[in-house]
This record gives sequence, C-alpha cells and structure tokens, in this order.
Amino acid sequence: MVLFACSVVSYAVGPDLPEARQIDLTVLEEKSDGSCRVRWTDPYQKRAREAPYQCDPGRSDLLKAPWYSDSRGYGWETAFMLTEGPERGNLKELAESDLGYSDMFLLLGAPLIAVGLVGGNLRALPRVLGVEARLVRRATRLSESAGRAAEDYEQAVAAVRDAQRDTGLPQDADHVPDPRLVTALWVLREAGPHARETAVLGRTLAKQVRGLLDGAAPAAGLRSMLQAGPTARLNAAQAVTELRLLLSDAERNGLPERFAQTSVDLLRGQDSDRAALAAKADFAGEPAFYQSLLEQITGSPAT
Repeated sequence: MVLFACSVVSYAVGPDLPEARQIDLTVLEEKSDGSCRVRWTDPYQKRAREAPYQCDPGRSDLLKAPWYSDSRGYGWETAFMLTEGPERGNLKELAESDLGYSDMFLLLGAPLIAVGLVGGNLRALPRVLGVEARLVRRATRLSESAGRAAEDYEQAVAAVRDAQRDTGLPQDADHVPDPRLVTALWVLREAGPHARETAVLGRTLAKQVRGLLDGAAPAAGLRSMLQAGPTARLNAAQAVTELRLLLSDAERNGLPERFAQTSVDLLRGQDSDRAALAAKADFAGEPAFYQSLLEQITGSPAT
C-alpha cells in the first residue's frame, strides 16, 4: 500500500506529459527490423513532413507495401503526434518512453498487495473455519429454556409460600374464603412430581451452559472470531467442543422438550378464575394430597 501511495503521489506531482493524438502515416520506406521513413500532414506547419520512425514490424503484411491497398505502393502505420509545446507537430516515439517513478512504484506495489490479500485470507481461514454460530445459537436456546423452567418453578413455589403466610388450607372445598393457596398448590400438582427435579436440572444445566457460552463467545460470528486473539480462539474451540457434547447429550435425553413442557405446566395458573375453579374441584377429591404437598414445600405441617 505504501508503494501504491507513492505511485499516486509521484503521478500527481510529476511533470505533465504533452497531449498527443493518433494520426495515420504513409510508410515510404520500410526495413525488416521496422525502421521506416514516413510521411504525415502537420496541421500546425500546414505542410507534409517526412521523418524516420520505428514502425511495428509485426503488423499485418496487408498494411505493408506493396500489399497495402494504396495505388502509389506505400504502406500504412499509425502514430501519436504531439499537440502541445514547442515540439507540437512532431511524432511521439512510444518505444523510446521509459518507465517513470510512478510506473515503477505501481509495478512493485501491485504484486505485494496481491500477495498480502491472498496471504491474509489464508491466515484468516482457520479463524473462519472455527465459527460455530449455529451451535452457539442452539446452546443459547437450551440455556434459556433450562433457566426459564427453573425460574417458573421457583415462582410457583414462592406463590405457595406467599399465600400460606396469609391463609391456611380450608377444612373442605365448600369453605374456601381465599383460593390463592389451593390454586398455587394445584399448579404444582398439575406440573407433576418431576417438576422439582426438572427445575433443579435446569438450574444446573443453565449455569453450566452459560459458562461455556462465555468461553465460546468468539465462535459466535465471523467478525468476533477475526478479532479474537490466539488464546481466546483456543479457549473458544475447547468450549465449542464441550458445548457440542453437552447439546448432543441433552437432545438425546429430550431435555429441551422437557424444560419447555414444565414451563407450560407451571404457567397454568395465569388464568386465575379458571385455575381457582379447577383447583377447588381437585382439592375436594384429594385434600390430603394438598396438605402433604404443602408440608413438602414449606417444611412445616399444614394448618
């Protein structure tokens, strides 16, 4: 890039080349090496001029004498005539022009830029291959589902304890002045006996996955992987390996579905009116179960 910039600067501050335009030449004489004597019309001196010129010996034979379609038996060539400065009207010998500093800088810089781009992409390839965005998204969803199941269970238990401080279990279903405690217990009963076990598992799993996600953060995207240092990329690769094993085990045991179903079961009490009616009817059938469940949650006999 430095050489390329030098080329641009050299071109910008260098002397301006005189303008030239392309004209046709009549080749009067021509040797095998391309040395010619040509004639052209000089519009500035308003006369025909002749001068030696280096023709292109490799041009088609149809442009050379005597095959060129010119009744006088001359050949044809093209050249650039200067249109500015004291030399205007003269032919510009392209073959004699040397490379300037701008061209030299450009010729040296362009290959280096190409090598740098190719080398940089090859160096970035291992980082790109280490991106596991889909795996990180799956692990994030599992962590959120597990944590949500644990939080929903804790909220359901908290609802029972809050209601138990204000009221106790009624003696029968016909006298339920405050249905909050019965409804809160009914929610846990509907969630099933495995809700607590699922909540404990979800809390543990969510904590474990979050720790691995912190280490695997660079692997979540191309940009983050390219910006990460060698140590961070190594840690990300190890975390991704552990996440892959953990996800495989969790999906094989159906844990994502189990967490989701537990959350759904624990949210049944959101419709308080319908939940209260269902809880009252269920309590009437098994009041002893509700008393036992309350003792398990609060750790004290129901009153």
